[in-house]
Amino acid sequence: MEHIVGIGECVVSNKEEDVLKTFALASCVGVTAYSPSRKAAGMIHVVLPSPLCNRDIAERPGYFAVTGIPLLINAVCQKCGCPKEELQIQIFGGADSVNSLDIYKVGRKNVEAVKHSPSKMGLRIQEADIHGNGSRTLEMDVKTGVVKVFRQSMETKEGMATAVIEK
Repeated sequence: MEHIVGIGECVVSNKEEDVLKTFALASCVGVTAYSPSRKAAGMIHVVLPSPLCNRDIAERPGYFAVTGIPLLINAVCQKCGCPKEELQIQIFGGADSVNSLDIYKVGRKNVEAVKHSPSKMGLRIQEADIHGNGSRTLEMDVKTGVVKVFRQSMETKEGMATAVIEK
């Protein structure tokens, strides 16, 4: 069964027939956690590095890197009985804006926050497909932990961004 991971959402499964999928990671960062021994997987779609206020922590913990990564790790470990130490962590996205005047650099800030969070939990990132200026869609197979990445590059023409799908 296909499970869609929406913006700011976290999904965990230990059903080998399941696939976890998230769409359109541009400045957002997709983080996956996989337990090879338990055949359990989790994915989160992180939007921003940290919450803007305390209410955001309670209402949207998966939306932010600082609260979302612990949410993902704890969900995989608690729901599927996975030892934290064996989790294989991968990160995707964190694209730069196609606007050269972008002063916020959200993609870069998201990547920095996402990289920092697993290390605080004693984990390391095994794979990273980050930065650039395109969008990524992820599809993770729960049985194998393999993550397929589908890319959509962004080109600018006279101030307009145009999507170009890469096959």
